[in-house]
Amino acid sequence: MKRMYTSIDIGSDTIKMIVAEIKNNELSVIATSEVKSKGIRKGVIIDANEALSSIKEVVNQIEGKIGIKVKKVIAAIPAYYAEFKKVTGVSTITNEEKKVTGEDILRCLQASVYNKFPEDKTLVTVLPIKFKLDNKNNIVDPKGLVGNKLEVEGMMITTPKKNVDSVISILQSVGISVCDVNISPIADYYQFRQKDFDNSVIGIVNIGADTTTLSVFKNNIIQNMKILRYGGNNIDEYISQIFKIEKKESRKIKEKFVVAHKRYAQIDEVHETINLNKDLIKITQYDASRVVMNITEEIIENAKNELFLLTKDEIKYIIITGGSSELYRMSYLLEEKFDKLAVIANTETVGIRNNKYSVASGLIKCFDERLELRNKDFQMFEKDDIEEMTEPKKRINISNNSPLKKAFGYLFDN
Repeated sequence: MKRMYTSIDIGSDTIKMIVAEIKNNELSVIATSEVKSKGIRKGVIIDANEALSSIKEVVNQIEGKIGIKVKKVIAAIPAYYAEFKKVTGVSTITNEEKKVTGEDILRCLQASVYNKFPEDKTLVTVLPIKFKLDNKNNIVDPKGLVGNKLEVEGMMITTPKKNVDSVISILQSVGISVCDVNISPIADYYQFRQKDFDNSVIGIVNIGADTTTLSVFKNNIIQNMKILRYGGNNIDEYISQIFKIEKKESRKIKEKFVVAHKRYAQIDEVHETINLNKDLIKITQYDASRVVMNITEEIIENAKNELFLLTKDEIKYIIITGGSSELYRMSYLLEEKFDKLAVIANTETVGIRNNKYSVASGLIKCFDERLELRNKDFQMFEKDDIEEMTEPKKRINISNNSPLKKAFGYLFDN
């Protein structure tokens, strides 16, 4: 049966939702929807009623495109105060053939987190670093191997319960159940991961609307992260202050007119607008780009300094993503600040060729890989719905108290 998934990224600026199929380890987008966020600030729901209105709108849009009701999603949750801790677990192989199965891996992962996080925290996931089977070490995927005792070393990720509960409850109120959650840095990493990342230290900088999220990965496992309380909206505000124009107009100038590096701006390119005094003013591309470059340089410089404080290891690559990474000629500004260490992420999937979709897409890739490790099939849609949705004419391409029950995600679902 086809592996079809839905994910949602509830951001401060927009809410993104995608429906996609994974086939031959490639993600194919069936439909997308995006609406302006309301009641959400710095990635946190501050007005449930306004946020609910936005979520209903994005859900209605995507249901209208696929012609099917969305009942389950994978959701991004706020990464504030997320904690990372290395854990170990052991399980005994009990089947007669002594071959490691997905269930054995599950039990081993469950054992690694049992009673290892407090009541006020929710387990987001545990990422396996390596397995050991009897005397065989450094195993990535032990399925099918023969042995008696399976051990795992993993990275346990927890967040405050309110980070998860707020997202779960608001989606449930529109009739959608959450079958897995994850934080945006992990989703970003899975979206852009390459084979040469396997034995490297990678930094990710996601410049969002209200925040910039920094994260460091080593050997495919997150090591540390930090959230800076500024992002693309600060660029809008700076343009607005300098030219004394409405913020809505400043955003339009940022997205449609300016160049991230003033060196490539034109002095004879002019944008006419009305300022706050109701006067007609003319802004050259060079002047607007110089303003944008000043504030963007500051954001990048601070992000760079903070990123290198997150690890003592040498960072081999830095990936820049998020909506603000799409500024025209941004790569030239990055080259000045990072030399050739940093690159702008490239979301190449048809239907989501913009970095603002990196989290929504990465959520699906991560979830699917975790299911594959467990050798488990899971469907978010009924068989008939999947067949109807993927017909050529339909394709769009654009509370239990047990500690383990606090883990959202099919990986820990009995």
